[in-house]
Amino acid sequence: MALRICFMGTPEFAAISLGALVANGHDIACVYTRAPKPAGRGKTVQKTAVHQMAESLGILVRTPKTLRDEQAQSDFSDLNVDLAVVVAYGLILPRAILDTPKKGCFNLHGSQLPRWRGAAPIQRAIMAGDPQTAVQVMQMHAGLDTGDVLLSETLAIASDDTAGSLHDRMMQIGADLMVRAIAAAERDALTPTPQSTDGITYANKIDKGEAKINWQQPAQQLDWHIRGLSPFPGSWFHLPTAKGPLRVKVLLCEPTTDTGAPGTILDDQMTIGTGLGALRILRIQAAGGKPQTGADFMRGQRLALGQVLL
Repeated sequence: MALRICFMGTPEFAAISLGALVANGHDIACVYTRAPKPAGRGKTVQKTAVHQMAESLGILVRTPKTLRDEQAQSDFSDLNVDLAVVVAYGLILPRAILDTPKKGCFNLHGSQLPRWRGAAPIQRAIMAGDPQTAVQVMQMHAGLDTGDVLLSETLAIASDDTAGSLHDRMMQIGADLMVRAIAAAERDALTPTPQSTDGITYANKIDKGEAKINWQQPAQQLDWHIRGLSPFPGSWFHLPTAKGPLRVKVLLCEPTTDTGAPGTILDDQMTIGTGLGALRILRIQAAGGKPQTGADFMRGQRLALGQVLL
């Protein structure tokens, strides 16, 4: 039985899933996404990636500011959908919305639940040094990512994975997983698996204040931290210059067995001493500049061995 679906999502991560559902012939009755807002240096009002894709496909788009009021809930009910598919939407779905579709709401989540429930599961998994993660389709409940798991695919986290590279892999795998989940739902062939009550952790939203690099920490921990925040918001340090501190993002690095005082430049490949071991900077970006290698950055800034980073 073909299902009538409402899709709810906002960024590119969600747009890929929307495109996959349409390409596989699923009936998308309506798309909900966040309202357009100013973006970029020119503050031009910009529609979300999901909004743009839905319009290009001729799908009805709604951008309510909240789903808590009676009118929004009535409008949603009038769609008479069998299923809501939620991928990085950004608005809380109250129980009145969750209970409306005949088969409920399916959510695509980027972790191995119950580990990393919440807003930033991709970043937190890397920042914690997890060796693997997962993409999962779950049945939404009223609690925060507490629903039964319907389908799951495990991914290894590579030693050079950043939040950006892992996001892109999960985006493609997740789109395929959601297509398969809905196909199974049409056949009533899904077997919900309740989440374990052990190992629950929460992926709090990334605070920009936690992005500053503390060179006193061990190199391995810093490597996880830097890769988990790359490319956005980006881990950073201050480079002392004649014009004042220059803010610099580290985008990719690798731990080494070198030793030296924390924050000190140890060689011409921009290896930096830490609280335990050292960290070689592979990709770096100064404020207002383009990404480059650590060695090129050293030459361009005329940095000397023994110089200390803040």
